[in-house]
Amino acid sequence: MSYDLRSLTLPRLGTRSLRVLVALAESPVVGPLLVEKLRHDGGVNRLRHLPAADQPTPLPLHPPDDPCIPPLDQRAGSDVARQTGQPGFRVASVGDFTNAYRRRDCTPMDVAERFLAQWRTSDHDPRPLRAFISVNETDLRSQAQASAERWQRGEPLGAWDGVPVAVKDEMDVAGYETTQGTRLPGRTRATSDATVVARLRCAGALIVGKANMHELGINVTGLNPHHGTVRNPYDDRHHSGGSSSGPAAAVASGLVPVALGADGGGSIRIPSSFCGVVGLKPTFGRVSEHGAPPLVWSMAHIGPIAATVTDCAAAYAAIAGDDSLDPATQGHPEVSLDPAPPASLRNVRLGVYRPWFSHASPDIASRCSDLLSALVARGAEAVEVEIPDLDLQRVAHVAIITSEMASAIGACYPDRRTLLALDTRLAIRLARSFSGAELLAAARVRTMAMAAWREVFRRVHAVVTPTTAQVAPAIRDEMMPDGGSDLAMTTEAMRFAFASNLTGHPAISFPAGYDGRGLPVGMQAIGRPWSERLLFRIAACAEEHVERRAPQRSYPLIGV
Repeated sequence: MSYDLRSLTLPRLGTRSLRVLVALAESPVVGPLLVEKLRHDGGVNRLRHLPAADQPTPLPLHPPDDPCIPPLDQRAGSDVARQTGQPGFRVASVGDFTNAYRRRDCTPMDVAERFLAQWRTSDHDPRPLRAFISVNETDLRSQAQASAERWQRGEPLGAWDGVPVAVKDEMDVAGYETTQGTRLPGRTRATSDATVVARLRCAGALIVGKANMHELGINVTGLNPHHGTVRNPYDDRHHSGGSSSGPAAAVASGLVPVALGADGGGSIRIPSSFCGVVGLKPTFGRVSEHGAPPLVWSMAHIGPIAATVTDCAAAYAAIAGDDSLDPATQGHPEVSLDPAPPASLRNVRLGVYRPWFSHASPDIASRCSDLLSALVARGAEAVEVEIPDLDLQRVAHVAIITSEMASAIGACYPDRRTLLALDTRLAIRLARSFSGAELLAAARVRTMAMAAWREVFRRVHAVVTPTTAQVAPAIRDEMMPDGGSDLAMTTEAMRFAFASNLTGHPAISFPAGYDGRGLPVGMQAIGRPWSERLLFRIAACAEEHVERRAPQRSYPLIGV
């Protein structure tokens, strides 16, 4: 078996060049020839010639128990250690907020006002952070007042009462429009919350606003010409990553301890890696999609982004589980977490596909190798594995996710396509070229991929990789403010992300250190279905070995 993913050497296009390319691609005369050339260069024409060897798999659903996969003894490696906390810099955690309220150091009203002031400051900088698309100040103050009264009476709803949480503008929040990062007309204010938002609101969380995102979740930078480009708190000359760009930047900068993101092709994990925070893409169907207008339906995963593993796990526990409004969530194993960070990873086998693991920049490969050694020192066993046909999985992922996005906005295309960003228009034009036969072929590749990963998980409990093959890319003047195209960079950012979206396996990104310029590096663990508990265990052990650094842009709401 040979490793088949490759780095690309393609020209980077600024706004002017991309505008010309989009015009040509949308031309009825030149367009078909250009699209065919782009398809060939991207390798997606392989779908035309695949044998119909497998039944297509439309949704990556996993049984509650797979008899083909030996179970992990949940006691293995779960010896509870005294919580030591992460070394180095840290932002206020969920527990810090509730402790401050309990001691009466401050109130939720104080936190709400502090958030509003810090949010304005973050956007009034010469290089605005642009973490949020919209904030309803009246609504936030009303939530905070209700929370403050509960704390005053000594009747808080629990550990989330008064804790600020941001929501990616891909999920409904009552009273807000759900723009999905676009400026397409016809968006109305939601009258109810998405299930995940409702669960946090019922626990007392302060929903502070709708966080920014790459338009339609279609790229990995966070450059949004409609709502502003989200900047990386560790270096505001760099992107925060996409498509959950605002949630990751809000968490990394301290504007919130937790945010809700969505991940169709790395959209939680890539910005989490670029911004030095923790992000979980759960098992497909583990978290309800109700109230998230469908952009993609066979790749979509809502999940938490947080500054710490503990907070990420707590948010996951709060939002995961059965929802009668989303049939894909039902009939799953019970959600469970370790009661405290583990003392060891004894008996945990971590799979390493060495050519894939090493296919990253030298700084990233080095940081992740060092962290893998630290995990082995904590008791894990590193096991060499092979994963076949990764490039074919990449092609199938591209075909399915872009076609689903194109279908989702079909009513607006082509008449209103000029309201979309240039990179979105090019991606949608390419997506509309896929035939039904090619999409069936892509669904057959999903069948094959799920079988291949099942074989890997017969031998190991999780597969570890870097999260991205490069650190956060620079924001380039020639691409501002209307966007550009850098397919070589996109490939590097997504190299380790797409497979678990295609197959529906859970995956987590956690900090692995920094490169020579101080930009964050992330490491990823991909788990068996329903193994989020183990993924948090791995990330918690890793957290104790990585000393965090303070970001360049920090907006604390309380002292820690």
